[in-house]
Amino acid sequence: MGVKEVVAQTEGIMKKTLESVHHEFAEVRTGRAHPGLVEELSVLYYGVPTQLKQMAAVSSPDASCLVIQPWDPSALADIEKAILASKLGITPNNDGKIIRLAVPPLSEERRKEMAKVVKDMSEKGRVSLRTIRREANDKIVKLKKDSVISEDDSFKGQEVIQKLTDRFIKEVDVLLEKKTKDLMTI
Repeated sequence: MGVKEVVAQTEGIMKKTLESVHHEFAEVRTGRAHPGLVEELSVLYYGVPTQLKQMAAVSSPDASCLVIQPWDPSALADIEKAILASKLGITPNNDGKIIRLAVPPLSEERRKEMAKVVKDMSEKGRVSLRTIRREANDKIVKLKKDSVISEDDSFKGQEVIQKLTDRFIKEVDVLLEKKTKDLMTI
């Protein structure tokens, strides 16, 4: 394994971390109803964690309502439990065939609270990226120590890893800024 492999592996892991932050942000509601609020929700379906989008059609007939129509009506109770256990803070309305979620407008206080939650999520993402950077640098240092690569290659590899880290942290910051703006817009 050389520096290029370490860099490629590190970039892949960082992309997955960024996707994870993006998915977490999608679960935080902004006051407008959109299917992304619940699509990634994990539902315990016959004892197996299943994403809601794999077991139901989710639609948004207007800006304040979501309609969830499971393909298997027996899954309604499981979906309801998952929604109640989620961070959404919305009580589902089950009529036996579909589940309706009335998305109330967020109060100013709640918007600020959600902005703090999103900021914490982004900070966890940044910490993960820095941890990935440290692990990659450790691999490069070990390659140098084992005389697999030269000191120059080690230095250049660590420089590339730092640039990758900076790029992904900037992307997390952009996501945070966009989500915070969405939250604070009425």
